[in-house]
Amino acid sequence: MDSSTNSLDDVSADSSAEFPERTSMMEVRLQAQEDEITLLKSSLADALRRLRIHDQLLPLLKQQIIAVNPGAARVLNQVCCSDGCSSRKLSTSSATDGMRHPTTSISSQLPNSIVTDANGLIESPVSKELQTRPATLDRSTQTEPSLQDRVPLPKRIQSLHLEDALLPGNSMLEGTRAKLHRAPGMEEEDEEQEEDEGVGEQETPSVEEPIQPTMVRSHQREDFQDGSCSPEETGSFRNSDQNLSSRSGPLSSIQEGEKSLVRRNSEKLGNPDRQRKRLDKKAASSANLLTRSPSLENRAKELISSAGSPGSRRGTYSQGQSIKMFIRGRPITMYIPSNIQNYEDLKMEPPSERLELDWVYGYRGRDCRANLYFLPTGEALYFIACVIVLYHINNRTQRHYRKHTDCVRCLTLHPDKVRVASGQTAGVDKDGKPLQPCVHIWDSVTLVTLQQIGLGTFQRGVGSVAFSSADSGAFLCVIDDSNEHMLSVWDCNKGTKHAEVKSTNEAVFAVEFNPSDSTNIITCGKSHVYFWTLSAGQFTKKQGIFGKYKKPKFIQCFVFSLTGDVLTGDSEGNILTWGKSAADVKTLGKGAKETFQIMRQTKAHEGSVFTLCSLHGGALLSGGGKDRKIIRWSADLAPERECEIPEKFGAVRTIADVDDEELLVGTTRNAILRGTFSDGFVAIVQGHVDEMWGLATHPYQNIFLTCGHDRQVCLWQTEEHKLDWCITLEEYGLCADFCPNGSVVSVGLNTGRWMVLDLLTREVVSEFTDGNEQLSVMRYSPDGSYLAVGSHDNFIYIYSVTERGRRYTRFGKCNGHSSFITHLDWSKDGKYIMSNSGDYEILYWDIAAGCKLLRNRFESKDREWASYTCVLGFHVMGVWLEGSDGTDINALCRSHSERVVAVADDFCKVHLFQYPCPKPKAPSQKYEGHGSHVTNVCFTHSDSHLLSMGGKDTCILQWRVIGGGTGESRERLTSSSSTSTSSPELATG
Repeated sequence: MDSSTNSLDDVSADSSAEFPERTSMMEVRLQAQEDEITLLKSSLADALRRLRIHDQLLPLLKQQIIAVNPGAARVLNQVCCSDGCSSRKLSTSSATDGMRHPTTSISSQLPNSIVTDANGLIESPVSKELQTRPATLDRSTQTEPSLQDRVPLPKRIQSLHLEDALLPGNSMLEGTRAKLHRAPGMEEEDEEQEEDEGVGEQETPSVEEPIQPTMVRSHQREDFQDGSCSPEETGSFRNSDQNLSSRSGPLSSIQEGEKSLVRRNSEKLGNPDRQRKRLDKKAASSANLLTRSPSLENRAKELISSAGSPGSRRGTYSQGQSIKMFIRGRPITMYIPSNIQNYEDLKMEPPSERLELDWVYGYRGRDCRANLYFLPTGEALYFIACVIVLYHINNRTQRHYRKHTDCVRCLTLHPDKVRVASGQTAGVDKDGKPLQPCVHIWDSVTLVTLQQIGLGTFQRGVGSVAFSSADSGAFLCVIDDSNEHMLSVWDCNKGTKHAEVKSTNEAVFAVEFNPSDSTNIITCGKSHVYFWTLSAGQFTKKQGIFGKYKKPKFIQCFVFSLTGDVLTGDSEGNILTWGKSAADVKTLGKGAKETFQIMRQTKAHEGSVFTLCSLHGGALLSGGGKDRKIIRWSADLAPERECEIPEKFGAVRTIADVDDEELLVGTTRNAILRGTFSDGFVAIVQGHVDEMWGLATHPYQNIFLTCGHDRQVCLWQTEEHKLDWCITLEEYGLCADFCPNGSVVSVGLNTGRWMVLDLLTREVVSEFTDGNEQLSVMRYSPDGSYLAVGSHDNFIYIYSVTERGRRYTRFGKCNGHSSFITHLDWSKDGKYIMSNSGDYEILYWDIAAGCKLLRNRFESKDREWASYTCVLGFHVMGVWLEGSDGTDINALCRSHSERVVAVADDFCKVHLFQYPCPKPKAPSQKYEGHGSHVTNVCFTHSDSHLLSMGGKDTCILQWRVIGGGTGESRERLTSSSSTSTSSPELATG
């Protein structure tokens, strides 16, 4: 039935696969164009409101000019008639555009008696109080150079400003002046108040009309109703207005010349009242748009600032409705939920919860040597990532040394069996700058660092370390990873360098002091064995001579026998015995010196000899690569006993003696085995051997599942700290999720195939293929009725789930992303999906309505999500650091209590933030331990532990969550948003 369903789906998909991508791109472009139109409408409404203010002030300015200079009315009439041609041209352009330029119109009709001197001051026979001001873009002054640039003005009046014509001290005019100086956005409030009161505005049309007192008074009444002045001031101003109308000067001459004035463009404008109402309606319809988006000017500023730094991440608050953050110059709009009243008053605090490292899963045996020791305390000493683990093999407990800042590369134990020396690689910081490697000498009982050696001296990293034995470990030998592989000797107590020399350009695998003479040092590596002698701070080197024996490609390891001979294991499977031979004076002459030559060759293993371990009494243990054998040799290299470790654990990498009978064995597949020759070996430590990405926790049990590039799917127990089972697939897994009923788990692979595994039988109960690209996310709906599969082919495939997670039927496909799917989450009601993509897109889907894309993202701002793993969203915007490039955060996970959110970043760190954290630069708690990019994080079902997974370090860290209260984080956010006080202190448990 499943196969037939898949075939039908494939046929329907093929028939409709011709245009989905093109349709998706067109929909995205359409949405972008709609946003641009919205911004342009907002800008137009803003311009119309400005012009309305200018039109209201135009009659007042003319009346003020007449009050200052009574002769100005006649001059204004003459200028209007004589300059009719130029004015007519200006008015025509203004009417055509639907916009007026009152500043320019009135300036072109000023009398000659009002002129400007060289200093920009207005000179008048009547008054010199009017002064000009330079044009500015400040909205409070309402002067725009762009208007003057479009319409050239006479030089005499270019510096005149509307505000300059207002008499100081007049109460009504002071109110008008205050209106000019009102902050941006206040004029919208005034207009809304006027519309609510039903006050009709008496706008002056763009056509020329005689100036009459009734027009001036209409504007005055409008200002009085607007609350600009008191009723007493209204009466006084009306009296002055009547006095002006009774004068027989310029005002009457203007009235007499009314018929001679030309009404321009009347055929285009029609009824001025109708034109005014139409513009008012258009402005009012766009008023609400300004509350949702910033003005075009602000948007341009944002784009310019974001373009300056392509990797910037910045938030822009937009009038209480939405906020924008920029990643690599791309704006991402986040809509603020309704329960947040004052976004600006939100205060972000670090979470009261904290993390404590509980357990480390894995061991680094794939590419490291001699990194397993047994301590007198009964603990196995080994490392992985940046953590050195002390694992008690009987009590099954762990302690951790965590002072290293990058991956640990080598380890050695002091002759006192207490002190430990460990070296790390250099690594890089978040800016790509190399960090300085060093060697730590520390106490294995107290975990206290005793010395930090070589900081700033070693290059790239520390490859090998060794304590001296003859002098009770007074010196430490170090070989770094530079091209010359510098060999240096350090005083362990003082931390000072005693001697240094270039060793070789070839790889160096091991270094050791002669146990009976601290002045003799042996190194081995690619095609070489060197015998070093230290005298008076200077090194002399002698190379081992292979003579008649075949020179191996690699000398993998060496030990000292009880007789003082050097035994080496090589890539040919041989154990070579080296000894000192006398100088060949007969052949080389008097200047001949003693040499180190092969005394004996013993065939030990098929393939390489990876490790040699000396036992008490002179016996020797050797570990093979290809044959996976452990062989016990007598003092004269006669084989005594042997055993073979299981193939699934890989080859033998290193051996540690427990009590001459029991052994610890580190393998190349990152496992540590414990056992004897007679009883065999069992694994006490296991881990992945390649990069990991898939992580999922069980909905009600203390288990979790991992998968990675090693094609392994592993189920772990968090309480017993062990691997429950592991299977190997044909392809590698990248994502996984448990069905809510807890009986099955889905795993997505790199080929577009995904399978459903039974947890008890480990059998594949269902298997499907969606596309031919890798799958990035698997997510069940809260009730388990649907499964969403996110792919790198930009689609989200939806399956209906029946029979307790064992039967799957294609329900639909979400088509709309323009890049690969990275994360997705279901809503709590199981009807909607929120998804992120590789191009930083946030989309919402209505699954119940047939996988429909919700174009109005504003409607999803209050939706509650069953999980929160999307790295882009309003509730997690604060997790992004300044300068992030969009790939710095690989994963995040919200706790089930919705109190905290854990973040996995590209800089080996795990962060813990308060949830929600919607403001930039939110404080967090930062935890180190991984030596590679952290690929995934996930809380257990009870929020008692957090699991984090490294990429290349193949390490799984289990963190114990400590502290925190039981209150809802959402209530804390709401209370903090409604007041300016900080969030209440959380109770710690």
